[in-house]
Amino acid sequence: MQYRNESLDALRGFAILSMVLSGAIAFGGILPAWMYHAQVPPPLHKFDPSIPGITWVDLVFPFFIFSMGAAMPLALKRYIDEGKGFLSVLIVAFKRFFLLFFFALFSQHMKAWVISAEPTSQDHLLSMIGFLLMFFQFFEYKGTRFKIPFFALKIFSFFVACFLLAKLPFWNGVGFQKYKSDIIILVLANMALFGTIIYYATKSQPIIRIGILPFIMAIFLSAKEPSLSWTKTIFEWNTIGELKLDWLYKFYFLKYLFILIPGTIAGEWLLQAFHQKNTSDTHSNKFSFALIGLTFLLIFFNLYALFTRQLFLNVVVSASIIGFIWFLLKEYDSSHLFRRMASAGAYLLLLGLFFEAYEGGIKKDTSTYSYYFVTSGLAFYCLILFDEMSKSSLMNSIIHYFALNGKNPMVAYVAGSLVLLPILNLTGTIEWYNSMNQNALMGFSRGVLFTGLVSLITIFFVKKGWFWKT
Repeated sequence: MQYRNESLDALRGFAILSMVLSGAIAFGGILPAWMYHAQVPPPLHKFDPSIPGITWVDLVFPFFIFSMGAAMPLALKRYIDEGKGFLSVLIVAFKRFFLLFFFALFSQHMKAWVISAEPTSQDHLLSMIGFLLMFFQFFEYKGTRFKIPFFALKIFSFFVACFLLAKLPFWNGVGFQKYKSDIIILVLANMALFGTIIYYATKSQPIIRIGILPFIMAIFLSAKEPSLSWTKTIFEWNTIGELKLDWLYKFYFLKYLFILIPGTIAGEWLLQAFHQKNTSDTHSNKFSFALIGLTFLLIFFNLYALFTRQLFLNVVVSASIIGFIWFLLKEYDSSHLFRRMASAGAYLLLLGLFFEAYEGGIKKDTSTYSYYFVTSGLAFYCLILFDEMSKSSLMNSIIHYFALNGKNPMVAYVAGSLVLLPILNLTGTIEWYNSMNQNALMGFSRGVLFTGLVSLITIFFVKKGWFWKT
């Protein structure tokens, strides 16, 4: 039996589309600073780690990691119900890890501007061939009639991909570089491996799962000390004999477990509510719109206040909004799902706001503890927001749209760079697309148009049942 939750799919879809949008809008100073990562402001978009604050763009990655964690209890339920042992789950975890790593490596190298500094039509066609190869590598064929041919195509596509990686003149003729993989997907690969192992090992003991986090924090804090220690050795370890593994694994990546592990708790609560008729009780439109408005306001105000540095005001307003949300949920949420999520979200959000001054203020890069706690807290409230919107006849189509994209995020992630941009270049319409940099409205519309086309490709794959899985 497959367990799915539309609000969780919607959160994943919202995150992946926002990721595409943030990279497709006009750069160079046309749009305001809050349209970009806070530490990469316009007009130069040069990384400045001294700038505190977050924007909507800085919610994208943690929301995706949170949804990845929330999906783990749903995805592993079958293994637990069938009594499959730890070895079976470990094999699944490592398989997913290496497939995601290959996805990160191959998708990065097959971008036309990586194949050649001045891409030709042939380079753009090679990008599209790369997408086709990835289709056969990651497409999950569930039929029985052509099972053997599809498996043969999968193996063949990996061989062709390896041949291209060995022969193409990437990075201005330097060639294949194992250190130059997509860092976002590489982090997700590490989260998939360690998150799966930790979740399965603590599946009946969530307190222990949460208790792991302070030990990870201790290693990070100890590693900052100048003196040598066994914890610093753990933090810096990335070799086996003469083989360096820092292109594949770094303990530094495990910082995102502070977001993924709270996500697994949310996933367990969603799973417990799966067999109930509704995730929350039936209630009036007045309460529904009030809950939607308050959860949206909480997320929006935190972005505004943390970006503009109105820190004490943010704590006061956030605590007040949380109080109103709790009052509403006390009135009708007898299933306790929303109250659990609101309580967890409130704890993490307020903890993050209390940590805000540490490490120079909340930042995505280099990420701070405030960032982990604030974003995971807001992710809990975003799940409440999306779940409540899904029950509204006026808003459920929005959630369904996000959910469609969230069901096939791997396609959405590479469709822009390996399909859409090559088509724009091959047809000559890239010049018209690039001309949409004249003002703020056109600069934003450029991103919306690009994201919309990526979304259409993704939804087409979903409707056809062409899901990419690791």
